[in-house]
Amino acid sequence: MRAGFPDFRLGNVLATSFTGTLSERHGDAVERIPAPQRLIDWLAVYGLAVDSCTAAQLDRARELRESIHAAATAAATQDALPAFAVQVINDCSVQGRAAAILTPEGNRQWRLGSASCVEDALSVIAADAISIIAGERDGKLALCASPTCRAAFFDTSQSRTRKWCDMNTCGNRQKKARFHANQRKNPGSAE
Repeated sequence: MRAGFPDFRLGNVLATSFTGTLSERHGDAVERIPAPQRLIDWLAVYGLAVDSCTAAQLDRARELRESIHAAATAAATQDALPAFAVQVINDCSVQGRAAAILTPEGNRQWRLGSASCVEDALSVIAADAISIIAGERDGKLALCASPTCRAAFFDTSQSRTRKWCDMNTCGNRQKKARFHANQRKNPGSAE
């Protein structure tokens, strides 16, 4: 990615990957879309290319991100969905001009309006969040077991018992910490 910015944490589910643009929410938070250009970059990675982004559009994107995170967290813990989050998600969903199209390979792809704008892309992300939170897709919402992360993710594993938002980051960090703790307890066990 662009020099000087943290890499994106990419996932298979658009809405929860979008919430991952702010990571380590309960530790030293890492903002992965600190500037309008980074939002443009992230959207392009997910096939939602837009021509430009203003500071106000970036603020709206972050508001949607936090609303999705709040609603997904509530759904994962089986709490009531926060009304403000539902309102933001719904507002973003209806504002854009995006359409689902079928590719020749039989996949769904999103086509944004002719003058692609951030609102069109945000409507796609909001629609994806709605389908997950409403339980329309095969999987379950869960929260990362890392105490500093607690990211919402969509678990599509067969057993639905995944613990980490990403095994390569949070899961690996926890495994290393456990390994080092065991080494301190039993210094001769690594030989």
